[in-house]
Amino acid sequence: MNLDPSTYHDLVRRALAEDVGTGDITTRAIVPPDRQARASLIARVTCVVAGLDVFSEVFHQLDPSVHVERLRADGDRSEPDDVLARVAGPAASILTGERTALNFIQHLSGIATFTRRFVDAAHRTLTVLDTRKTTPTLRALAKYAVRCGGGTNHRFGLFDAVLIKDNHIRVAGSVDEAVRRVRATGQAGPIEVEAQSLDEVDRALDAKADVIMLQLR
Repeated sequence: MNLDPSTYHDLVRRALAEDVGTGDITTRAIVPPDRQARASLIARVTCVVAGLDVFSEVFHQLDPSVHVERLRADGDRSEPDDVLARVAGPAASILTGERTALNFIQHLSGIATFTRRFVDAAHRTLTVLDTRKTTPTLRALAKYAVRCGGGTNHRFGLFDAVLIKDNHIRVAGSVDEAVRRVRATGQAGPIEVEAQSLDEVDRALDAKADVIMLQLR
């Protein structure tokens, strides 16, 4: 699995600024600057790993002398007590960065693990797609985690694919009119319709929509 560093470098910077601020006052008071330490990242439940690059980036930005050794790769299925990574370096840096690093990898591994459940349930005979319903600013990471879980990314945003939804249909007056308006713009790429009923599916078929998704309630 490949994750472009540009998708997480600034996120990590902002996450550390949010948590560390002007400094970790508890660690600064207790831990000598020259104290060295080692730590292990251990799975507590069966999971699919995602976010090791981001985990490592937290410590790299906080203190480049901290070394992270990865024992698993993103996309790997891990069992309880599996050691995923080892961290070594100044104890103060490890203590200061551990929660931010864990927050990222726990969140992304949770998405990957949940995705894998759907992929396994489908016995890989269906394509499991994601959506745009992600935490703002974390979409690139969330969609990466979906890939780690064996899922497939749908459109990334409003700019890279046409998807006619219920509110578009209300504004246009009908499915076929919405499709007609999109086609009239000369927009390249497939026209997808999210139908709310079998009648809308029929209308989308008549309008020759390229992809029709039935929204079940």
